[in-house]
Amino acid sequence: MRLTTSSKWIGRKWRPRLATVVVAILIMVMALPLVGLFFFRLYENQLIRQTEAELIAQGAAIAAIYAQEVRDAGIPPDKLGAPMPQANGGASRAANPDGPYRPIEPQLDLASDAVLPTRPAAMPATTDPAFAAIGTRLSGILDATQKTTLAGFRLLDPTGVVIAGRGEVGQSLGEVDEVRTALGGHYASALRLRIPDQPTPPLYSVSRGTKVRVFVALPVAVDGRVAGVVYVSRTPNNIIKHLYGERGKVTLAAIAILGGTLLIGLVFLRTVSRPIYALIDRTQRIAAGERDAIRPLDHHGTYEMAELSAAFLDMAEKLQARSDSIQTFATHVSHELKSPLTAIQGAAELLRDSGSTMDDEERRRFSNNIVTDAGRLNLLVRRLLDLAKAENLAPSGESTSIGAALALLPADTRLAVRIEAGGDLALRISAENAAIVLANLIDNSARHAATLVSITAASAGGKATVLVGDDGAGISPSNRARIFEPFFTTRRSTGGTGMGLGIVLALLKAHDGMIRLVDSERGTRFEITLPVV
Repeated sequence: MRLTTSSKWIGRKWRPRLATVVVAILIMVMALPLVGLFFFRLYENQLIRQTEAELIAQGAAIAAIYAQEVRDAGIPPDKLGAPMPQANGGASRAANPDGPYRPIEPQLDLASDAVLPTRPAAMPATTDPAFAAIGTRLSGILDATQKTTLAGFRLLDPTGVVIAGRGEVGQSLGEVDEVRTALGGHYASALRLRIPDQPTPPLYSVSRGTKVRVFVALPVAVDGRVAGVVYVSRTPNNIIKHLYGERGKVTLAAIAILGGTLLIGLVFLRTVSRPIYALIDRTQRIAAGERDAIRPLDHHGTYEMAELSAAFLDMAEKLQARSDSIQTFATHVSHELKSPLTAIQGAAELLRDSGSTMDDEERRRFSNNIVTDAGRLNLLVRRLLDLAKAENLAPSGESTSIGAALALLPADTRLAVRIEAGGDLALRISAENAAIVLANLIDNSARHAATLVSITAASAGGKATVLVGDDGAGISPSNRARIFEPFFTTRRSTGGTGMGLGIVLALLKAHDGMIRLVDSERGTRFEITLPVV
């Protein structure tokens, strides 16, 4: 199977698309409220515990009143129930049985405790008149308390017979599990299915707490024996009812979550996803050769995307310029090589075809032409190698001065070279490369009838500015813009290749430097900039 350019670099390993990642993140954001269901369960169980604690407190108050009534009635011990266990009251009392407090901690757990069936119906029984009289006196208190607390109260005698409460007075609840435990002197509580007065709304089905009723049975102790049981029950507070009461706020929260998710998606799409896809499209168009595609994106989104786009487009511009330069350079090279090759071929063919008819003078002239053009080809090849070496040169980190570089050059009898200032300024370039730069400039000056080359150097801000001027004929205005073009020369007839200044420019660029032609009243003047040590 043929791989595209992109798949060649990134491989065929599966990777999620950016849109897929964004959608996954948004789904996770929207799913976060589902984590609240765990806390929903914790809160629901806490409501069960809270209800049990409230029933314990209410039952303890009723138990204290009932115990006092039993004492005041003078009921003999033989009519009381089982003896109270010494460890009654839970772990707190077992740890400190002589302490002033005997707290009963809530025990129910909606997550682990089984929900028992609805409470069994009371059974017919016979009531002791003494306890029945106490129940009659306390009925008003129980009714008034129930109106406020909404709890159901049953006051039982030592045998489990109801002596006070709104219903079932005179009937026995002794067979109910939690009542039997309390008659034995132990606190007991249970979760039982409630019998609703009306159908439960469908929304309530998500909460177990809406289907149960909390039952608490507290033994009443008088003189160390069980004098009766306070049996209290109530439906726990309903979390769904609370949420329904706050439905406006809950709806606003849901809208806020949905709106926030959509806003995050929109911001991500505009600031990340869309610029990335636009940049991908732009790269494909540039790869297809569209020059107009090398321009800034319409929308960058973020600072990092703008930096990435700018860096990419800058690279694309440089590659395009490099490609154009290579194409132009190849055209020039082929033209420069073609002329001497054509001349050599023509002269060689004439020498071959003319044979003995060509005299010695003509044969010598064509042979000289071949030698001259071959020499020009050799010079062109060497200059091309010098240019390629200069363009691919890596800075060595060496430094030199103008005086040291000039000392490497042989004496030129054609003109004088004079350092006006800054001859000992340390430049960040090797002496050999600096000598090549100066040699090319001095040679150009000599070939343009100059008699003196003056060099002045000065440094400022970590950069050195070197001015190289001569008193020659100068450069005509029409040629000033083309002097750094490869193969451009006005001395082609005398062997000029037009590559000297191109080599100079490449060497200086390799050392973070630059050269440019500046105005001068007489002759030619170049300005060179290089880092200083």
